[in-house]
Amino acid sequence: MILIADSGSTKTEWCIADNIKGISVQTVLTAGTNPYFQSPEEIAGEIKDTLCPAIANYKIDAIYFYGAGCAFPEKNKIIADVLLRHIPAPIEVYSDLMAAARSLCKTQPGIACILGTGSNSCLFDGEEIVEHVSPLGFILGDEGSGAVLGKTLIGDCLKHQLPEYLVDKFMKQYDLTPAIILDRVYKQPFPNRFLATLSRFLLENITEQPIYNIVYSGFRNFFIRNVMQYDGFDKYPIHFTGSIAFYYKEILKEAALSLNLQTGNIEKAPMPGLISYHSHT
Repeated sequence: MILIADSGSTKTEWCIADNIKGISVQTVLTAGTNPYFQSPEEIAGEIKDTLCPAIANYKIDAIYFYGAGCAFPEKNKIIADVLLRHIPAPIEVYSDLMAAARSLCKTQPGIACILGTGSNSCLFDGEEIVEHVSPLGFILGDEGSGAVLGKTLIGDCLKHQLPEYLVDKFMKQYDLTPAIILDRVYKQPFPNRFLATLSRFLLENITEQPIYNIVYSGFRNFFIRNVMQYDGFDKYPIHFTGSIAFYYKEILKEAALSLNLQTGNIEKAPMPGLISYHSHT
C-alpha cells in the first residue's frame, strides 16, 4: 500500500491506495499542512492525533506527499522528518504544482494549471517542471482564481460597474455592507479565502452578461499573463485541476478558444490522477 497526500493550507487529503490495482482503499482528511506557516510540532500533532489512528491497520510501503509550501528542500525536509517519526516508510515530498503536473499530464509533456482559491501553472516535460511563471498571489497575480474573481466582483459592486439589482442581490445574499467588506479584506486574516467564497455568486448568476464577463475576462487574463509566457505554449495541451476550473469549464474552454489555445484534461482534484500515476511508474 502507498500513502498519497494532497495538502493545502486549509485541509490535507490522505489516500491509502493499492498501487498494484490502482485503486483508493481509504481516504482521511486532516487540517492543512504548510511548512511555511506551521511549526514541526504543529504538523506532528495533526499527524499523530488524526492521521495515524485512521491508518493504523495498514502497512504503508511508501509515502508521496504533495503540498502547498513544499517547493524548497529545507521545507520539504520538515515534512519528511515529521512523517518519518510516525510512519516508517520511504517518503518523497513535492509541491502542489508537481501534483497537478503528474496528475494531469502523467508522463507526457504539457502545461499543467491550478485554478482554485489561487492559481498556478507550469510547463512539464513529462518528468520535471521546466518552466514556471510565478503566480504572485491574489494581490499581484493569481489571475482566474476564486480569490481574484471574488475580488473583481466586489470591486465592480462597490464601484457601480454592475446593475443595481445584481449589487443588491449580492449584498443581501452574503449579508454584506461596504464597511464589512473592507474590514474582511484589509483587517481580517485570510482575505483570499473570504474573496474566494464570494465567487460562488458568479456561478449562480452566470447567465447574467456582466457576471459572465467577469469570469471570461479573468480566464483570458490567466492565459495571457501565465500560460502564453511558456515556450511553445500553443503546441501543448493545457490541463487544469481545481474547483474553479471544474465548475466553470465551459467558459474556460471558450476563453482558451478565443486565444487559439487547446485545453486538455479538466479535473476537480488531483488525487485520482496521482493514484493512477503512482500505480504505473
